[in-house]
Amino acid sequence: MTEARRVVVKVGSSSLTTASGGLDADRVDALVDVLAKVRSGGEKEIVLVSSGAIAAGLAPLGLARRPKDLARQQAAASVGQGLLVARYTASFARYGVRVGQVLLTTDDTSRRAHYRNAYRTLDQLLAMGAVPVVNENDTVATDEIRFGDNDRLAALVAHLVRADLLVLLSDVDGLYDGDPGRPGTSRIAEVGGPADLAGVEIGSAGKAGVGTGGMVTKVEAARIAAAAGVPVVLTSASRAADALAGRDTGTYFRRTGRRSADRLLWLAHASTPQGALTLDDGAVQAVVEGRKSLLPAGIAAVDGEFTAGDPVELRDAGGRAVARGLVNYDSRELPLLLGRSTRDLARELGPAYEREVVHRDDLVVLNP
Repeated sequence: MTEARRVVVKVGSSSLTTASGGLDADRVDALVDVLAKVRSGGEKEIVLVSSGAIAAGLAPLGLARRPKDLARQQAAASVGQGLLVARYTASFARYGVRVGQVLLTTDDTSRRAHYRNAYRTLDQLLAMGAVPVVNENDTVATDEIRFGDNDRLAALVAHLVRADLLVLLSDVDGLYDGDPGRPGTSRIAEVGGPADLAGVEIGSAGKAGVGTGGMVTKVEAARIAAAAGVPVVLTSASRAADALAGRDTGTYFRRTGRRSADRLLWLAHASTPQGALTLDDGAVQAVVEGRKSLLPAGIAAVDGEFTAGDPVELRDAGGRAVARGLVNYDSRELPLLLGRSTRDLARELGPAYEREVVHRDDLVVLNP
C-alpha cells in the first residue's frame, strides 16, 4: 500500500454530511487535510470518488430525508452537487490544490469512445496536478443508466485510471464477522478471496440514512476491484490517514485477478441490459469458448426493445445469461436477420448488413 502511486479514495455520504442533510464542513476539511498531505510530496496521485450530492441538497430544499422518487433525487443532486464541489474547491485551495469535477453515468463509460474520453480527462487532470472529484451524474441519470451506488463506481474508476490501490471510506472501521454492535464480533483484517467470506454476515444498510450503500455494496466493490487487479482497503473515514500510510487498519482485500486495460469491466458490472438475445448451442460455444463475435446465424430469438449501441444480454437455450455485449442493430431489425449468414444478408440487403450483431471487442463473457 505504501508503494501505491495512483490511489482512488471513495467517501460515502454519511462521512461528509449531517444526518439531517447538509455538508459538514469540518468533516470535509478533515478528509482534505489527509488527502492533501498524502499527495504533497508529489509521489502519489489521488482520485476522489465522493458521494454526498443528494444528501447535501436535502436541507436547502427543505427535505427532511432522502426522497424515494427519482425526480426529487435529481433535484436534490442538482442543488447539492454544486455545494459539494464548492466545498471541496475551497478546502483544497487551502493547500494550493485545484480540483476538477467529473460526473459519470454508465452510458458514458460502457461505450468505447466515451470510455476513452473519460480516461483521457481523468489522466490529464492528474498530469496537471489537479484532484479529480468523481461522482455519478445523479442530476440526469435514470434508473436504466445508474451505477446504483458509488462504491461500485469507485471500483470501476479504479480500473479505468489504472489505480494501484482503492480505499473505501465509510462510517465503519472495516468488515466484521458479524454485526459490529454485537459483543464477540471481530474485525476481518484480510481477505484473500471469496472463500474467506463464506458464512460472514454482511449488513446491507448504513445507519445515517443519507446514502444508498451499505457493507454489501462495499464488499461487492472490493470484489470487483480485486478481480481487476486492484487491491482494496475498507475502513472508516476517521482512519483514512492510517490506510493511506499503510498502517494496520480496516480490512485489506488482496488482488485476486489480473489487471486488464480494457473497458469490458464496465460492460459487465455497470451496464443494464436493454434486451436479450437467445443463442443456439453453436453460437454459445463460439462466443463463450471461442471468444468470437456474435453473428445473425447463431441467434434464435430476440426479446425487449433496444437500439444499436445498447447493452444486451446473451442467453443460452435454457435462459442462462452467458455474456453481455453492445448490439449493432435495433431490436426491430433483428427478427428478419435471424439464422441467416452475413454474406446472404449483404447480397440481399446491402453491404451495411455484412456485420456482426455483437462484435467480440464489445462483448464480455459472464462467469466463464
